[in-house]
Amino acid sequence: MQKTSKALLGLATAFVMSSALPNLAKADELTLCWAAWDPANALVELSKDFTAKTGTQMKFEFVPWTSYADRFLNELNSHGKLCDLIIGDSQWIGGSAENGHYVKLNDFFDKEGIKMDDFVPATVVGYSEWPKNTPNYWALPAMGDVVGWTYRKDWFEKPELQKEFKAKYGWDLAAPKTYDQLKQIAEFFQKREIDGKTVYGASIYTERGSEGITMGVTNVLYDWGFQYDNPKKPYDMEGFVNSDDAVKGLEFYKSLYDCCTPPGSSNVYMVESADAFKSGQVAMQMNFAFTWPGLYKDEKVGGDRIGFFPNPAEKAHFAQLGGQGISVVSYSDKRDAALQYIKWFAQPDVQAKWWELGGFSCLNSVVNAPSFAKSQPYAQAFLDSMAIVKDFWAEPSYASLLQAMQKRVHNYVVAGNGTAKEALDGLVKDWGDVFKDDGKI
Repeated sequence: MQKTSKALLGLATAFVMSSALPNLAKADELTLCWAAWDPANALVELSKDFTAKTGTQMKFEFVPWTSYADRFLNELNSHGKLCDLIIGDSQWIGGSAENGHYVKLNDFFDKEGIKMDDFVPATVVGYSEWPKNTPNYWALPAMGDVVGWTYRKDWFEKPELQKEFKAKYGWDLAAPKTYDQLKQIAEFFQKREIDGKTVYGASIYTERGSEGITMGVTNVLYDWGFQYDNPKKPYDMEGFVNSDDAVKGLEFYKSLYDCCTPPGSSNVYMVESADAFKSGQVAMQMNFAFTWPGLYKDEKVGGDRIGFFPNPAEKAHFAQLGGQGISVVSYSDKRDAALQYIKWFAQPDVQAKWWELGGFSCLNSVVNAPSFAKSQPYAQAFLDSMAIVKDFWAEPSYASLLQAMQKRVHNYVVAGNGTAKEALDGLVKDWGDVFKDDGKI
């Protein structure tokens, strides 16, 4: 659930691989398919070690996020042989498992001693399991990601702004803990002049064409009490998707859009939000954690100028899960060799180097290491965020579910059509129609 960025995140560091991999299945070349973004560049660098150990050359098929789903879902649905390995979006797991696109990995994991308990639990559920919360594994957690926030730490620390903010709101200007605090900060900075330039409060996701506004609004909806369905009765959505609390959450997201975003914010997703921050337009920006290393290195807004914080809380505390797992494509003629890449990638020393290069490891031994929280300025915010993740539907019909939510939410939040209650009532109907067609209800 990401889009294209531009520069390699992280620098290659010297890191000694441990033991050689015994009994490797041989293949001259493997093709790995993923999106074209910074972590993919880091994976190319990392995979040089796999080639050095095995002699297997790695070929990479990377496409922009705007065409990522169409390109590779079409490839899978046509039983194509382009991809031996694929790092597929978390929402694909249900359809790819039920349609036989991915190799089930349970027997391989058992044989090689790869334990899912060694990975962050939320990433196992989000990236690997289908059905959810069952020990049926179709991917190895590969790229942890989650929506969080960056802020202009240098602006927040200006004494004159701290004094004015404290006088107005009664609390110290700092990274917000709740959405009410976040909105107060956004209102405070909206159309304020800083260093001779007019700035704005916050950049949030509003894009309609793919998944943007859904990946944004869910962070707020979850915290107000929105649930996808009745925890005691699957696909029973009335009163959960459109509860009174969920309505209030959607109203809040619209109020944040209306009060505190820059001009021209009607179609914002990851790239646009990062650009708004890098250009000095906004005090805060919502974005996936994968953008943080590049933003920290930015000459104009990075370093001491930038701070990071997890998604704020309200009645509850969640953040929208991003990220992906790595799977072996069942149509590949090189499945055995592809499985050996999975085995190699799962090694603790490889996972540690993955983090060093700019990937986001999901291995407990990496993220729970005593030194991890201080290994990067954004590491603690990443840890805190991954502890509160929640994901969108991963049903085989997720694309139809997503399109319905994109339309309903965008029409209300951005276009200003109807009420929040009408939008969520309509969403219950849309999703109900999808599940009726699927024979689920």
